[in-house]
This record gives sequence, C-alpha cells and structure tokens, in this order.
Amino acid sequence: MQFLFVRVVKAQDLPSKDITGSLDPYVEVRVGNYKGVTQHFEKNQSPEWNTVFAFSKERMQSSVLDVVVKDKDMLKDDFVGIVRVDLHEVPTRVAPDSPLAPEWYRLENKKGEKKKGELMLAVWIGTQADEAFPDAFHTDVASPIDIRGKVYHSPRLWYVRVNVIEAQDLVVSEKNRIPDVFVKARIGIQFLRTKPIRSQTMNAMWNEDLMFVAAEPFEEHLILSVEDRVASNKDEALGVVIIPLTTVEKRADDRFVRSRWYNLQEPGSEKFSSRIHLRVTLDGGYHVLDESTHYSSDLRPTAKQLWKPSIGILELGILNVDGLHPSKTRDGRGTTDTYCVAKYGHKWVRTRTVIDSLNPKFNEQYTWEVYDPATVLTVGVFDNGQLEEKGSNGKMDMKIGKVRIRVSTLETGRVYTHSYPLLILHPSGVKKMGELHLAIRFSCASMVNMMFLYSRPLLPKMHYVKPLSVTQQDMLRHQAVNIVAARLSRAEPPLRKEVVEYMSDADAHLWSMRRSKANFFRLMSVFSGLLSVGNWFGDVCMWKNPITTSLVHVLFLMLVCFPELILPTVFLYMCLIGLWNYQYRPRYPPHMNIRISHADSTHPDELDEEFDTFPTSRSSDLVRMRYDRLRSLAGRIQTVVGDVATQGERIQALLSWRDPRATVLFIIFCLLAAIVLYSTPFQIFAGLSGFYAMRHPRFRHKLPSAPLNFFRRLPAQTDSML
Repeated sequence: MQFLFVRVVKAQDLPSKDITGSLDPYVEVRVGNYKGVTQHFEKNQSPEWNTVFAFSKERMQSSVLDVVVKDKDMLKDDFVGIVRVDLHEVPTRVAPDSPLAPEWYRLENKKGEKKKGELMLAVWIGTQADEAFPDAFHTDVASPIDIRGKVYHSPRLWYVRVNVIEAQDLVVSEKNRIPDVFVKARIGIQFLRTKPIRSQTMNAMWNEDLMFVAAEPFEEHLILSVEDRVASNKDEALGVVIIPLTTVEKRADDRFVRSRWYNLQEPGSEKFSSRIHLRVTLDGGYHVLDESTHYSSDLRPTAKQLWKPSIGILELGILNVDGLHPSKTRDGRGTTDTYCVAKYGHKWVRTRTVIDSLNPKFNEQYTWEVYDPATVLTVGVFDNGQLEEKGSNGKMDMKIGKVRIRVSTLETGRVYTHSYPLLILHPSGVKKMGELHLAIRFSCASMVNMMFLYSRPLLPKMHYVKPLSVTQQDMLRHQAVNIVAARLSRAEPPLRKEVVEYMSDADAHLWSMRRSKANFFRLMSVFSGLLSVGNWFGDVCMWKNPITTSLVHVLFLMLVCFPELILPTVFLYMCLIGLWNYQYRPRYPPHMNIRISHADSTHPDELDEEFDTFPTSRSSDLVRMRYDRLRSLAGRIQTVVGDVATQGERIQALLSWRDPRATVLFIIFCLLAAIVLYSTPFQIFAGLSGFYAMRHPRFRHKLPSAPLNFFRRLPAQTDSML
C-alpha cells in the first residue's frame, strides 16, 4: 500500500506578522480534503518541527501538495507563505534505501511570488515498510496524534503467597470475652481473610495460605489486619502491619523461605503490643493465569531466569476489514471509526484508528517471539468511541469481533492470507459485522526443539509441585485481568478496560445456557466416533451385511491365532487413517464458528440471560422463571451423574458383600473362571468368546443376558441417600 510521506523539518528567516514583531508559526500540509497540522511555537522565526505526515495514495483526490506556513493568532491565523509541490514529480523510495535528503524551499505568497523565508521539506512516495511509517501522522485517521498505532507491554505479574501462621499476645477491648480472631489481608482492591479462631490464651494459630496477584513495579503494599468478630456485623481491629512488596523475597522454585515475626501496630497508635508470624514470598515459578488457559498466549513462568530460548517468530499483517456494519451516524450517514488490537504474550499492539470508513485498510505488520506452539494469538476489532466532539469520555469502545489463531495449527514457513468473519453476539442473536483480512506466518528456528516441546509439561513446574485449586485459579485470573486492564488504561493512548476484558475473555466463567448447550454437543461430537464404532460392531453382530461380518470373523480369527499382531494392527490402522485424512486437512487456521458456539439457534431469553449483569438487574418474576429452568436442567444433569455413579457402585458391590448372595455367586464365578482359563489355551477362550459375541441373530434371545440381569440387581449407594 503506497503512501505520500511529507517530512516537515524546519524553517528559517520567517517574516514577522504581529505588531510586536514576533511570530507563532505552525505548518499545515494539505492534499485535497486531507490535511495535517504541526504544533506551533511561540515567538520563534526559525522553528524546528521534524514531523512526518502520511497520506494514503489511493484516497488522494488532488495532484498538488500544499504546505502552508501560518501564524497562530487569537482570532484568525495569519497566512505566512506556501510551498506547492506537483505530485507527479515526487520520487518513489523503496525501503531499505537511505532516507530522502530534505531540501530548502522558498515560501511563496498566494499569487505565486517568492517571499521572505524558507522551509525545509522531504517529500517521497513509499509503503508501510518505510521506517517513517510508524511515527508518521496519518491524515486519513483520527486526530489527535495519540490515535496512531502503538505497542504495549502488559506488566509482569507475580503471585504473592502469604502464609499466616500465628499471632501472639493479642489485646482485646473486653477482657472477659473469648475473642473470635481472624486475619484480613489486602493488596490494592484484593481482599482475603483466614478462618476465625476462638482462643482463650490470646494466641491464635491459622497456618493458612492466602494468594494474591501483584504487578511490577510493586507500588502497592501488603496490609494485614488482625480483627476480632465482636458482633455479627461488627469487627474490631486488634493490630495492623504494612509490608512493602519491594521488601518481600522472590523465589523461582519451591525452596523453603524462612518465616518472620512482625509487630502489630495498634490502630490509631504507634504502640506495638502483639505480633504476627508470617511467611511472605513472591512466587515467580508459576505462569500467572491472566487469561483462560484454553486461550493462553504465554505459558512461561514469571521469573525470567526460568525462560527457555524461543522456538520461532510469529508475524502478523493486519491488512483490512471489509463490509463493516455502521456503528454510528455522522452527517446523516452510517460510519465506523475502526482500530484493531492484537495480543500475544506480554505484547499488545494497537493499529491506528481509520475514521469514517466501512472498509478500512491498515496494512500494519507486527512480530512476536514464540516460546510454545500451544499458544493462541487473539486479534480484536473495535469501534473508537472517544472521537465524538461532546462528552465522549464516558462512552465505551464498541467491540466488532475477534479472531483466535492457535500457533500449532500453522504450518511452518507458510504465509496464510485469509479473511475471517467477525462475529459478535447481541441480545438479539449472533451477527456478522464484517470480515478481517489477515496475513500470518510462523517461522520456526529449530524443528527439533519445537518437537521436543510436545513432550514437556504445558505449565511451569510449580503448577504441579504446589498446584492451585480451581477456586484459586478463577479468583487469581480475575484479579490478573483487572490489574492488566488498569495498567494498560494508564498508557497513552489508553487500551480501555472493555478492550482488555474482551480480549482476555474475562466473562468466560459466568453461566450461560448457550455455552452449556454448546459444550454438551461438543461432548456428543467427541463420543460420536465411539458410538459409530459401537453401532458398526452391532451391525456386524446382527449380520446386516454378511460379507462384512465374514471378513470380520476372518480378521478376528487371525488376531486370535497370532495375538502378537493385535497391537501392530491397531497402530498400523491408526497410521493409515491419519494418512488418509491428510487430504482433508484444514487449509486455513480455524475461526469463530456459530454452529459450534450454538449461537444460531439460541432462544432470545437465553441470550438476554447471558447479557444480564452480575448480580442480576432483571425483575424478580423473570429471575424466578430462569431459576426454575436452571433447576430443571440441573435436575437432568444430576440424574445422569447419579446413573454413572450407580454403575460404578455396582461394580464395587461385587466384592463388598453388600448383597451377600450376589457376592457368593460372583466369587464362585471367579473361581470357575480361573480354573477354566488356566486349563484352556487363551486363543481358544478368546476365539469362542468372539464368535459367541458375533453369533447369528437366530441364535440370540430377545431378553437381556444373564450377566446383564445379574449386574442390574447389584445394590448401589442410592438406597442410603435422603
């Protein structure tokens, strides 16, 4: 994509325009309806701007470039001089050629006559590969200047493990009352507390671990307060200790860290009357779960000394978006101010905002180092809601859609150029907002190292040595997303909170009837292969196709006579299936699928429930109806889980003597089976069993078999349930 680049370097010997003899100059660069403006300098007749402007060549409607020098004034800016350049004479520069040398141009008046003053310019035509492109002010995008493309780095996150051991010499307000003591810990907006302990000795022991998330640089402190539950809704602080996180020891493994005693300061006083025993560490051996593990873009631990070398490079070209739906109205017509955000690892990128276009073109390229192929690149498209003239600061950036691409699905060295549908779920249903055109390439540095990674654990060692509970993971992931959103929203330009949460799937843990259905059908799809094999074997046993059944008998007889061929046959069969499926391999990385998401056949009320706030904002009657529906669904799930448990308990009941007669029968059967199997060659037993299972329907009975009847009569724990 070609651009006209204009570098405004400096000016000299400019004429004065004010009565005082001073000049407040700035430069306005115009091509047709597009223009760019430099900053102005006060009382300076030899200013230096060194500013680059970029004009999209395909959107230019003029053959002349006007560079106008003006004097900033209170009422109306004064004209100082102009330089006109014929665009047909502008040279083309192909990177990585050396930069074009700027030249001095004499200023002219409106009649084309030479005037006092000179302006240094460099004008050339290049592409987005030009090194001036990232720093250029794009005149077809949003102004002000902070809407240009930017690269962000999310903060390095650590787990803060606080082992609250004990407290001694506690002083309570009422001497005759047994205190009900607990410890409340806080880092920023994160609050956790231990279980309450009743102690008559004024000493309390908890030995509990509290886990927090903290970001570098550690600006917030760990604040622990020992409190006494005086009444049902009233707590009394007995002592407080403040620990700066910069003083906490960091560790990258599970080595033992010595505990310390901290003096507790009485609230509102500087006296120390009691103390608390703590072990506080910053654990860097974990991968901080700042996103769903299904979509994780970085699986490395926090501690950099544990990082392994990268295995390759991921290159992303964000080309354009086609067929966008208008999201706002401007000048009586629908339009959109679009920008893209890409996230992989700690690096977030944001393209420039293209204003007033339903088919924006970006043509921006970014690269990331890849450390694990089982990671996901996420690209989201948003409508900039901060460009309105009046009171737009409280307006959110609207999400248009996103695309996830797993690195392991990309062939090494291949360039994928594909358009991905942008799907967004509204309370009214799923809607296609447009198509995102991307170019992607994954280049591998060492194929051997990448293949070796497939045998390594997915997460760092600490996740297996000291695993986190599911509840801890959900809580810590939620806190991590909040920290990253708060930090990136402080950048300039900010990545707003709604953007970070959408890119990180912050609401993935919330209940959704649609997601539940989608996961159920995914489960059915997984087991459909086993079910089809079972149905095929049932057809073989029922002799629906005598030729197929005869061939299966021959194959079964061969495997029985030569059992050493069983495993080789199985693996050879799977190898042949894999080779056969090569012709059906996906040609492009997978994208959002409305059928898999079960978004095309969801009831409107279920969508309204999914978009409801937490806690709910709907009426009590509607919530009651949804609660009853949820109870009905949960009842069916409960029944299925109970049935599965019943079958397992019946297997346990075979030898548990819960049914003495059934256990006696099973013991006699096991004894006879041991004698028969010992005295009968295994091939004969296996052959007779297989031929019996595949016997002709005329030799079958319509009633259930004796072993099945016996199994169904076994007792289960359901008899003991309330």
